[in-house]
Amino acid sequence: MQSATYKLTEFYLIFIILPVSFALDYPFKIKAFLAVSGFAYVIYLLFNVEGNKFRVASNLKWRTFWRNVFVKLLIIGFLTITYMLVTAKSDLFHVLYQKPKLWVIVLFAYAMFSVYPQELIYRTLYFQRYRPLFKSKSLFVFLNAIVFSLGHIFYRNPLVLLMTFLGGILFALTYDKTKSTLLVSIEHAIYGCWLFTVGMGGMLGFPD
Repeated sequence: MQSATYKLTEFYLIFIILPVSFALDYPFKIKAFLAVSGFAYVIYLLFNVEGNKFRVASNLKWRTFWRNVFVKLLIIGFLTITYMLVTAKSDLFHVLYQKPKLWVIVLFAYAMFSVYPQELIYRTLYFQRYRPLFKSKSLFVFLNAIVFSLGHIFYRNPLVLLMTFLGGILFALTYDKTKSTLLVSIEHAIYGCWLFTVGMGGMLGFPD
């Protein structure tokens, strides 16, 4: 399981074939089975092959992390509010105002059951298992953004693909710098929750 050929085949199946297949029309039950099976395989790799212990590191630089996230969130906030004002002003913060209970429930469920599994796959597994296969760090980060965007191709929305590509770059850089699934999951959750809050959740599959 550690040969380059095996890893490249595994990479191709997990990050390209499976996500692209979800954009095709076939029974949801089969898609769900493939998704659960694929995630179970990822967990097996992380625990039994890569030897992860999933402990919170004691040397995390929280102050630097929060400062960087705050700056990026300000930029994202400005761009997304402007976008909503131009394209769908009536939807701006509509879930927060009209359905605050739903807003709270969705934020929690999204962070726990969507963000963290995504980061285990697209950052933890990706960086730990496949980094030795690439000589160029820049190419490795760029490819991470590509496959992360590809993981959202089932939405069939060019704007979603663009946003997830840009998000993939941010998350890849954060993980590469911190080596922390916890920190990159927090950052991912913050930006995703913001998109839902500002009114862009519909295109990302959030209930509204």
